Amino acid sequence: MKVTIVGAGNVGASCADAISYRGIASEVVLLDIKEGFAEGKAMDIMQCATNTGFNTQLSGVTNDYSKTANSDVVVITSGIPRKPGMTREELIGINAGIVKSVAENVLAHSPNAIIVVVSNPMDTMTYLTLKATGLPKNRIIGMGGALDSSRFRYYISKALNTPANDISAMVIGGHGDTTMIPLTRLASYNGIPVSEFLSEEALQKVAADTMVGGATLTGLLGTSAWYAPGASVAYLVDSILNNQRKMIACSVLLEGEYGQSDICMGVPCIIGKNGVEEILSINLNDAEKALFAKSSDAVRNMNADLKSVLA
Repeated sequence: MKVTIVGAGNVGASCADAISYRGIASEVVLLDIKEGFAEGKAMDIMQCATNTGFNTQLSGVTNDYSKTANSDVVVITSGIPRKPGMTREELIGINAGIVKSVAENVLAHSPNAIIVVVSNPMDTMTYLTLKATGLPKNRIIGMGGALDSSRFRYYISKALNTPANDISAMVIGGHGDTTMIPLTRLASYNGIPVSEFLSEEALQKVAADTMVGGATLTGLLGTSAWYAPGASVAYLVDSILNNQRKMIACSVLLEGEYGQSDICMGVPCIIGKNGVEEILSINLNDAEKALFAKSSDAVRNMNADLKSVLA
């Protein structure tokens, strides 16, 4: 199985490292526009092989899409990262043109690839990729929900002082500081509702911390996070390539689900060999439905800025 990662920055390189180290794919190609950058990242990772025991063949290329031919999955991380004080939404004007060009180039060499979009603003870039390529909706997946859900589980585990892997929790809605919806009502600790252990006030703090989880790291690091995003991409790619059919929150095209149409939003999906195998319907209460509608309105407003790019 072959995976191409476009963009050899922190997120792309961390993704390549996670996929290689875990043996998810037999071949990974890392591509970047900066001369020698992807080659250097790939060489550095490959020099870990004898000490960590992985056998994935990883190579780096400078803007040569022919080397990405016949990829099963293509991950798009291209674009500028967030800087302190910058929202994901402010990135749209710069990143839209980049993502559209990348999608067209990779499909010219890998027409059957499933595309995973990481570039921000992620829901809008996922929608752009879908509209620009005309691919079936199952083959275009926005990664944000997987990352947001992992952060949600982290904050719950901190509040409970328990391992994060004992927590089951999901974030739906838009992948933005004000648009994501941590489903505190449905979160559980080894099958027991988290509300049995945490007060409503504590749960609301967990939700609030989750929503600004990315911004918190941007403030600390001076740029966007990369380890958790890279691991989240690898988790998603693993479910695709190995047909694991995991339930993962992903940004996908909605056609009536959750009361929304012609928009890509984060919802629970079954992810397998065909990409999005199924969009799951969960019973939201009235408050959660209202939040989802509000989140959808915000994402739809950002999508309106794509008209010039899609013209």
